[in-house]
Amino acid sequence: MRTRPTLTWSPSGPPLPRTTDVGELASHVASGGVVVLSGAGLSTESGIPDYRGARGSLRRHTPMTYDEFVGSASSRQRYWARSHLGWRTIAAARPNDGHRAVTSLAERGHLAGVITQNVDGLHQAAGTSDVVELHGALSRVVCLSCRRFSSRASLDRTLRSLNPGFDVTPDRVNPDGDVDLAADLVASFRVADCSSCGGVLKPDVVFFGENVPPPRVAECYRLVDSARALLVLGSSLAVMSGLRFVRRAAAAGVPVLIVNRGETRGDEHATVRVDLPLGQALTDLVARLDQIGAV
Repeated sequence: MRTRPTLTWSPSGPPLPRTTDVGELASHVASGGVVVLSGAGLSTESGIPDYRGARGSLRRHTPMTYDEFVGSASSRQRYWARSHLGWRTIAAARPNDGHRAVTSLAERGHLAGVITQNVDGLHQAAGTSDVVELHGALSRVVCLSCRRFSSRASLDRTLRSLNPGFDVTPDRVNPDGDVDLAADLVASFRVADCSSCGGVLKPDVVFFGENVPPPRVAECYRLVDSARALLVLGSSLAVMSGLRFVRRAAAAGVPVLIVNRGETRGDEHATVRVDLPLGQALTDLVARLDQIGAV
């Protein structure tokens, strides 16, 4: 079974009730044992776009699938040419108030774990440790032949040397860290092979249509099964790889707390739904928890 299919969900029907008050959210988080499930909406305030706007509709971008990447040298050339430029935005991104608030929640003992669907490493950059990177990390590269891991920074230096003068300024960066490029620019781009065996290099991220490694899924289930509450941050839950944890929590009677701009695919399972910008909502949440602790 493919666990990260192409995004096809769209909101339908009247929206369920939402609030802009974090009070009820704080009452659940204050008890501790909370597991965070974060998505792309948490990183938009760091300049990294998400797949969906506040209304839940898909942005005009079709991510490359796993089968495309492994099945075609020209597809890999297109991916690496576009990603080479987009990586600069990802690498330059810094944690925002939302990431810092998650770190504060962890330091205050409210969290039992963090699962992120993001591949940008911003939770760790903000100081949160023991993050389960459900879809991997763009900062790592893996060889599909010898399975050797290397850093994206090292590959970036190699690609720069192979492609001198390839310094196009893109109009925008897409959610998965690549950019739109003209076909002639893609055709001139030179791709690097594994320095150890000459094999195909792939970012250490789960592409659409690719399976999340089973041990990683099992670790996420373990966290969810032991949680007192599941706190969803900035995810439309459009793909099953994240939605399944919400369904698992709800089926076990674990409160599902959702903070997101607009509707999500998991709204029917939510105990609390807060519709606010993530930085504001989480900063307010930390402040409210400090007030509760002072009483």
